[in-house]
Amino acid sequence: MLSLVLGGARSGKSALAERLAVESGLEVLYVATAQALDGEMRERIAHHRSRRPAAWGLVEEPLALADTLLRHARAGRFVIVDCLTLWLSNLLGAEDDARFETERDALLRATAALPGDVCFVSNEVGLGITPLGELTRRFVDEAGRLHQSLAQRCDRVVFVAAGLPLTLKGTPP
Repeated sequence: MLSLVLGGARSGKSALAERLAVESGLEVLYVATAQALDGEMRERIAHHRSRRPAAWGLVEEPLALADTLLRHARAGRFVIVDCLTLWLSNLLGAEDDARFETERDALLRATAALPGDVCFVSNEVGLGITPLGELTRRFVDEAGRLHQSLAQRCDRVVFVAAGLPLTLKGTPP
């Protein structure tokens, strides 16, 4: 099953994905897209690590997400990808539009071939005002397009606010 869990910052979306992984009873692999480029991000990463069971596997991949998923997803495994907006930011920050388009398209193609359970976690960033600055507007636009494309491909889509899940598509968590 493919799932997409969307929500704002500190909404509880990662906690929901982690709960779904535990409840699945499957082997869990956590695919982290964050890069510890500053102290604040190192603290965020440490917080996420402290919540995860030691038995869970971990792959850190900031860019080549499709290849990573094709290599690691399998029947009997629950894969959490946390998070797509950091992955998107990594790609857009590389200032290589060809790489961004290649990786995005590869991820969307890969969803049709992924075995097992995969849960994508992402920030919904399109609910506020139109941001200032070209790059920020592009980020919001690309995140929205990515979410729409993934939502079409996923069996379940959940929006989380204040720790409460709202099922948009599929069976409730």
